[in-house]
Amino acid sequence: MESHFIAYLYRLRYIERWSLMRNTTRENVAEHSYHVALLAHMLCEIGNRLFGRSLNADRATSMALFHDATEVFTGDIPTPVKHHNPKMLANFREIEAMAAERLLGMVPPELHSAYAPLVGGHDTTAYSKLPKEEAELLQMVKAADLLDAYMKCLSELSSGNREFAVAKGQTEQALTKLAMPEVDWFLTNMAPSFSKSLDELSESE
Repeated sequence: MESHFIAYLYRLRYIERWSLMRNTTRENVAEHSYHVALLAHMLCEIGNRLFGRSLNADRATSMALFHDATEVFTGDIPTPVKHHNPKMLANFREIEAMAAERLLGMVPPELHSAYAPLVGGHDTTAYSKLPKEEAELLQMVKAADLLDAYMKCLSELSSGNREFAVAKGQTEQALTKLAMPEVDWFLTNMAPSFSKSLDELSESE
């Protein structure tokens, strides 16, 4: 049986992010997913090696790669739109669930059990219903998602684009609200580099 699953996932590169904002550098969902996977792995290793956690960094990386897979059908709905009111957010969650079901329907039966948790299991509003280990990894993916948005804001602002000034402040507040030592460590030790030019990065090596 022919499967279109991976062919659809490759089309994430055509789904643009930040569609309501003026961008100096355009970004698509495939790029974002890769960046979130990098950050999720990093946050887990920070947690494991500096804060005595026992997080499965490889699993978090896989979860991050698929965390926006359904956007191949829904597109990237801007945060101000889907969070405009609770009813709109609930409707979006329902659409997202239907998109996940459609995408999973393309997975060959022999592989379904491997991909069902990755494509359809990322409801970050229901941590209490998940096993502790899974909830912790989802929290890392959520934090990585926010961090990638923060890095985007830093990059745009460093290019002189004030369009992202408010978004930066809002994202900072959201990251602070997470109260995660891994995130705080990353923001102190790694995030400042995103505001530097290539020459500045080279000089400080």
